[in-house]
Amino acid sequence: MYRPRAFEVNDSAVLRKFIQDRSFATIAVAAADRVHFAYAPVVVDGEGRGRARFHLAQQNPVCALADGALVQFSFLGDDAYISPDWYESKTLVPTWNYSVVEASGIAQKLDRAALRQLLVDLSAQHEARLLPKPPWLIDKVPEPRIEAMLTAIEGFEVPLGRLEGKFKLSQDKSEADQTSAITGLETRGDARSVAVATKMKIWRSGA
Repeated sequence: MYRPRAFEVNDSAVLRKFIQDRSFATIAVAAADRVHFAYAPVVVDGEGRGRARFHLAQQNPVCALADGALVQFSFLGDDAYISPDWYESKTLVPTWNYSVVEASGIAQKLDRAALRQLLVDLSAQHEARLLPKPPWLIDKVPEPRIEAMLTAIEGFEVPLGRLEGKFKLSQDKSEADQTSAITGLETRGDARSVAVATKMKIWRSGA
């Protein structure tokens, strides 16, 4: 992706945490002069840049293309419109702030045991975010139902060979303009705008 220096993020620890927190990706595979997209929750684990594991319905065309192919991921975070009326400077134009991380690697199809483990890990990852609710466990599902589900889906593991981020958070603006944009987003008050304002404050503080 296009990454002006002001918005470029390359710290693998920061990027890995971002995609683990977001954990939902647009997945792309190119074949026969077309790009095919899928959308799925992703488990990111392993050492270094890590690996991404995901599953799709067996009938999804991406399943027939992914095994052994280069798979690309886009993890888009919160985004929000920035009105120039919010800035202290009066010569600026509208823009959009957002955070995104892209990753890629060669996909390998999971065997049945690894696919089942993916389902366990995926639900555990998200059930942990619902504490103190007792976690849902796969053993609550009758075994015949699990076997039928495993037959209807395919899973993949992708060791991540590329991981890069773009956090467009008004870093190219003056501190006064950043502050006034944050105030504008917080005043707007919707969840995405507030989340972007928070990200802007965190990123500006260097935390």
